[in-house]
Order: sequence, then structure tokens, then C-alpha cells
Amino acid sequence: MSISRKKTSIVLIPVFSLIMVLSSVSGRAETGVSEKAEVEKIEKAIEVIEEIMEISEEGIPEALLSEAYGIAVLPGVIKAAYGIGGRYGKGILTVQDKRNWGNPSFITITGGSIGWQIGVQKADIILVFKSRKSIDNITQGKFTLGVDASIVAGPVGRSAEASTDIDLEAEIYSYSKSKGLFAGISIKGASLQIDYEANASFYGTKMYSPHDILMEKDIKAPDIVKKLKKTLTKYTDF
Repeated sequence: MSISRKKTSIVLIPVFSLIMVLSSVSGRAETGVSEKAEVEKIEKAIEVIEEIMEISEEGIPEALLSEAYGIAVLPGVIKAAYGIGGRYGKGILTVQDKRNWGNPSFITITGGSIGWQIGVQKADIILVFKSRKSIDNITQGKFTLGVDASIVAGPVGRSAEASTDIDLEAEIYSYSKSKGLFAGISIKGASLQIDYEANASFYGTKMYSPHDILMEKDIKAPDIVKKLKKTLTKYTDF
């Protein structure tokens, strides 16, 4: 190789490296969100789970958690001002297979009628899914609670039986935590959707489908996911 070619190669190597770095940054910028924001969402979801499960004798019944196929945690869902209508929030959805919790997919909740307590404008919402059917429907498109699957206010108490659903036969059970109070909550007509931009930001690519993420098909996730899985296992492995 001539001296001229060697000099050209030396110059091009850092140029190509710079292009690769810029492309990676650009790919994340296209999503409109940052990985840091998504990590914070998971951290907040973990806090919500821990706060609820540490409430003495007033948490989600063990019988329900032991049979849960999936759990959605939506911290800080906002009740819109009068005249605007609707509710809005973001959170995570994760499922378990053979007692092993998978990676989280980010989701949003919008609209619908939520049984807010008087004076409450914001609440943490928790949804417990009994089967795979609803999860599959969410990953395939817009999913409406109470329309595409039955949903009831969840029973409260570690050893509680569901007074209105003694055999825990509903598809989804809903809970809320606000102003230090935790209770089952009625949610009708609210829509759940996959947050594709948040998923792309968190996992660093748009190539993974929601199904791939939830089922962990060769996906490397940030370290915060290990903490999420450990927390869920702690409170659901009975």
C-alpha cells in the first residue's frame, strides 16, 4: 500500500467511527424520548409495586398474584380537567412464563371512565391480567378495558376473597393508589396502547416487536430490568 493510501485510511477510520456514533445518537433522537426517561418510568413502577405490597394486610391478594399472567403499572395517571375529558398516563407491562418475569414493554392509557376518589386528580394504576389473551390483544393494537376484556375492581387484602367475583374469574383486576390510600378501582372504556417510541428508546432499536420484548426473544435490556424482575418475583412467588 502506498503512503498516500495509508494516509487516506488513517483519516477515514475516525471519520467512519464518528458517523457510526452520530447515527446511533440520531436513531435515539428520532424516537422523541430518551432512555433515561424510560429508566425513570421503570424505577417509579418499582416504587409503586413496593409501596403497595408493603401495606400491611391491605395489598393485592396472594391468590390473585400467584395466578397472574401479566401486570401493568401506570404511575401518576392524570385526571383531565373538567371540560377536557379523558385520562392519560404512561407505564409498563410485563408478563411471566413459568414463574419467570420477562422484559417490560412501555404502554399508555387514555380516555375512559375511572372511578376516582373525590378530590383525586392523579393516581397510580395497577392492572393484574389473568391470561395471555388480553396481553396478545394489547400487542396487536388498541385495547379497550371493559370492551375487549372483562375488568373489575380488584379485591384488597393479602388473604381476601373477591366478594363480587369469588372465583377470580374476571380477565383483568384494577387497583389504584393515591394520597396514601390503596383500593380496587373501576375502569371502563380506557384504552391501552403500546408506546413504540419508548420501547425503541429503551431497547435502542425499532426492530423489536412488543411480543418479542415481552417474551424476551434474544433481547438485551438495561440493568434496571433486573431490579424490576427481582421485585416482581419477590411479591408473586408464593
